[in-house]
Amino acid sequence: MDCMMCLHGAGGPTSSPFLPWTSILAGSSRRELPPSAQNHRRSSRRRREETLSMAPPSSSPLCLPLPPLSIQPRNRRSFPLPLTSRFPGGVLSVRSPRFPSSSSSSSSSLELSRTVRLRCSSQKQSAEESELELERLFSNLNQATLKREPGSLSSAVFLVTGTTVGAGILAIPAVTQNSGFIASAVTCIFCWIFMVATGLLIAEVNVNTMCELGSGGVSLVSMAMRTLGKLGVQVTCWSYIFIHYALLVAYVARSSEILTNSLGIPLWESATLFSLVMGGICYFGSQRLIGAVNGVLILAIVLSFAALVAVASKDLHWEALLKANLEAVPMSIPVIALSFVYQNVVPVVCTNLEGDLTKIRTAIVLGTAIPLGLFLVWNAVILGTITSADVSSDNFIDPLQQLRSSNGVVGPIVEVFSLLAIATSYIGFVLGLSDFLADLLKLPSGQSKPLPYLLTLVPPLILSLLDPEIFFKALDFAGTYGVLVLFGILPAAMSWSDRQSNSITSMGLPTLVPGGRLTLALIGGGAGWVIISELLENLGKT
Repeated sequence: MDCMMCLHGAGGPTSSPFLPWTSILAGSSRRELPPSAQNHRRSSRRRREETLSMAPPSSSPLCLPLPPLSIQPRNRRSFPLPLTSRFPGGVLSVRSPRFPSSSSSSSSSLELSRTVRLRCSSQKQSAEESELELERLFSNLNQATLKREPGSLSSAVFLVTGTTVGAGILAIPAVTQNSGFIASAVTCIFCWIFMVATGLLIAEVNVNTMCELGSGGVSLVSMAMRTLGKLGVQVTCWSYIFIHYALLVAYVARSSEILTNSLGIPLWESATLFSLVMGGICYFGSQRLIGAVNGVLILAIVLSFAALVAVASKDLHWEALLKANLEAVPMSIPVIALSFVYQNVVPVVCTNLEGDLTKIRTAIVLGTAIPLGLFLVWNAVILGTITSADVSSDNFIDPLQQLRSSNGVVGPIVEVFSLLAIATSYIGFVLGLSDFLADLLKLPSGQSKPLPYLLTLVPPLILSLLDPEIFFKALDFAGTYGVLVLFGILPAAMSWSDRQSNSITSMGLPTLVPGGRLTLALIGGGAGWVIISELLENLGKT
C-alpha cells in the first residue's frame, strides 16, 4: 500500500481526528447527500476512528493531523524530535511533541517523545494493534549541524563516579578508625543505599518537572518551587549554596596543599593554578570533552589506587580489620554520607540523557557502586596498616599522614591519588553549582556566559587562602548540616509532594524508588535523626 503523511498547521481541520477519505482523493468530486445519509456516514466514520480501524482504498493517502512542528535554536541545544516513518512493513511511526515550543519559559526546551505506531492495511485492525510508547523526553541537537547528539551513558556514569570519588574518601579513614573496619563497612553500605535512593528521588522529580514545565535543564530550585513552594525554595537555595561552597573550599585547600608540597610553589599560586586549570576545563570544554577528561581521571584514579593497595597491603594486619566499635558509628555518618554526594549532578545527567529513565537509573546505580567498592578497599588498606596503639578516641590522628610518614613509597602514591580524586569531584561540583546559580539568578546557563563560573570559582579560592587548615572542618560541617538536609530530607519531601499531586501517574512516568510513603518517611526521618543527634552532641560539648 502506498501511504503518505500530511501535516496540518494551525489552520488545519480540527473537527475530526482524521479527514474523510473522500475529501482528499485527488480529482474526486463530492456530491451532497441527504441529512440522514450524512449522519449515518459521520456515525460510521466515528466508530472506525475510535477503533483505529482504517481501510482506505489502495490509492488513498493516509492523513494524520499533528501539531505544527518547528525547529527553534535554544540555549540548551534541545529540539523537538523529528517525525519518522517506516512503510516497508506497513508500519507508520509518528513522534509528535507533547509541548508546544512556546510553552517553555526557561533557557531550554523539552519535547515529550511519543511513538505511535499505526498499522495500515486493506483490512480492519483492532485497537490492540495500536502501540503507545514513552521514550526519551527530548533530543539534544548540535547548534551548528542540527544533528542529534544523544547522551552517552558511559559519560554519565563517569560523571557520577567522578563526582562521588572526591575529597570525602580521604577523610573516611580518619573518621572510621575508632569504629573499626567492620562497623564502618556496614555504615558505608547503608549510606550508599540511602544516597542512591535520594538520587533516584531527585531524578524522578526532575524528569517529572521537565515534563510539566516543557523545558530541560531543570535545577533543584525549579523542582522545589513546583513541589514545596517558596519555603522549600529558600531551604534548597541556602543548603545547596552552603554545601557546594564548603566542599569547593575543602577541595581547593587540600589540592593547593598537595601541589605546594610537590611543586614547591607558594600556596596561593597552587590554589590559583588548580582553580584555573579545572575551572577552565568546565568553562571551555564541551560535554564530550568533559566526559573524556573525567574518564581519563577516573582511569588514573583506578591505576593509582591499585598501586596504593599493592604497596600498602604488604604491611596489612588482618586482625586489625576485625575491630568493631558501634558506639563510634554515629560520629562517622556525616562524613561517610558526604563521601557519596553526587546528587548535584543528577539534573545534568537527566538533561544529558534526554530524560531516559532507564539510562538515568543505570548511571546513578553503577556510577555510585564503583566508588562504594573503592571506599571499602581503601578503608580496609588504611585501617589495616596503622597500629592500634596510635588510634585513640581522645587523640585525632590522620591515618593518611601517618602512612605517608612511615612509608616513603606510599607517600607519593597517596598524593597522586588524593589530587586525582579531588579533581574529579571538583569538576562535578563546579558544573552543578554554575548551573544552579544560572537558574537562581535567571542567567543563561550556556558555557559562553562567564558570570556563573566566576561566582562558582572565585569565592572558594578566596576562602581557602584565608584558612588553609579548613579541610576537615568544612567536610564535617557540610556533611552534617548540608548534605543530610539537601540530599536527605528535601528529596523525600519533594517526592512526597509530587506523588501526592498524582502528577507522575498522570504523565505515565514510573516511580524510581519503590515503597511508597513508608520509604519516603524512613529516608527523611533517618536524615533528621542524624542532624538532631549531631546538634545535641555539639551543644553538649559547649
